[in-house]
Amino acid sequence: MNDTKADKKLDSADIVRILKLLPHRYPFLMVDKITEMEGDKFAIGIKNVTINEPFFQGHFPDQPVMPGVLLIEGMAQTAGALCVASMEEDYEPSLVYFMAIDRARFRRPVVPGDTVQYHVKKVRHRGRVWRFRCEAHVDGELVSEAEFSAMIVET
Repeated sequence: MNDTKADKKLDSADIVRILKLLPHRYPFLMVDKITEMEGDKFAIGIKNVTINEPFFQGHFPDQPVMPGVLLIEGMAQTAGALCVASMEEDYEPSLVYFMAIDRARFRRPVVPGDTVQYHVKKVRHRGRVWRFRCEAHVDGELVSEAEFSAMIVET
């Protein structure tokens, strides 16, 4: 890609920037900040998991576990923020839709008190379609991984 913006290193995105990049809001925003972001190549997003998350009321009350699909969603939101941030300065954020989720694996439960790091790496990008390889880590340990394709849809 010849886009100079995509080659520019973006150090981080706080919650204010994330809210500008993504349409997601509480209770479905699964990334609190992005600590590293380089063009459209890779990003590391952070989710601080607390007992106050609404899904813990039912998953599971006596032994709270973050649902695996929400780990996948957190990876996807980190990737979506990366895609939108790599666009031109005047680009208006649009929706990013899943097209496929492959090779999803869950290695150990994520529980209240954990800090999840979402590591997303672009595999390829053609037009409005992106493919990412993602991993979720807690304290340096791999807890989940997946590959997915997504498309930016103009609203």
